[in-house]
Amino acid sequence: MLTAIADYARLARAGWTLARRDALIPREFAHLAPPPLKLFGALTRIGSKGKGKRPGERLAGAFERLGPAYVKLGQFMATRPDIIGFDMADDLGRLQDKMPPFPERAARREVEAAFGKSVDDLFTDFSAPIAAASIAQAHRATLKDGGAVAVKILRPSIERIAANEFRAFGRAARNIEAASSVARRMEPVRFVETLKASAAIELDLRMEAGAASELAENLKDNARIRIPAVHWPLTARRILTVEWIDGTPISDLAALDARGIDRKELARLVISVFLSQALQTGFFHADMHQGNMIVDEQGRLALIDFGIMGRLDETARHTFAEIIYGFITRDYARTADVHFAAG
Repeated sequence: MLTAIADYARLARAGWTLARRDALIPREFAHLAPPPLKLFGALTRIGSKGKGKRPGERLAGAFERLGPAYVKLGQFMATRPDIIGFDMADDLGRLQDKMPPFPERAARREVEAAFGKSVDDLFTDFSAPIAAASIAQAHRATLKDGGAVAVKILRPSIERIAANEFRAFGRAARNIEAASSVARRMEPVRFVETLKASAAIELDLRMEAGAASELAENLKDNARIRIPAVHWPLTARRILTVEWIDGTPISDLAALDARGIDRKELARLVISVFLSQALQTGFFHADMHQGNMIVDEQGRLALIDFGIMGRLDETARHTFAEIIYGFITRDYARTADVHFAAG
């Protein structure tokens, strides 16, 4: 009983936060809603914040305020511009790696708790946060042997916070499925379970370390690709330490041009390395957005952040290859047949 009350309280808070930022029933889309919802939306927009901002900006701001589970939802939405539109996907894309950091002193406490030694005993220097996402943040540090590393640290109490929010998500999804046959076809419960499973993997950084090592082994013969090496002695469930890579983020187009990087060739490399992962080994980096790719000082494409990985069996790889071949050859009937055959 108390758990249900807590879940509904969380959902009510989420609804209030979305409404106050005109992200629950945005004015731009209100005309598509039935009259009762249209009226409700108009009432919730009275005194709302975010005037002058796009719907996606308002939604991203609300998700940031609501916490990691909602940020994870926004990240998933950002990967589907075909459904939500490119403008909203771009706005939600900032949830990927631009969250407010937690204090450095809290990060130092996490390191000490994981390894039983102070940060100063483990590193010669340890920077303030250099990047922060919904689940973790990164620091630059120098090992005692002089090697530069990136140290990724989970947010304090993130496991408990995420568990509570996903439990509330699940309750809402079950209620939606029970109330609407139309919504049931969208399988909201399975969607929430997928989000929760993805987040659970990201909440154990040893899984990410293992993924980085496996991907490095799979791509070791490609001289144009670089995967940061894991520093296992300083890696634990809540801490991941990998080699530091200097370079240019592929999102910084001006810097790429200043270095004389051929952007068309770089784009071909990004596509080819993804397809080689997915089709040849079936184990692939499933979060290859612009924030997770760097062109290093030798011109190699470096992949970072291995929290979200994918795996395809041989049948799925064959189906995937058939679909791509159908699109390339414009044999759309064949492509459709392959989709139906795959179920």
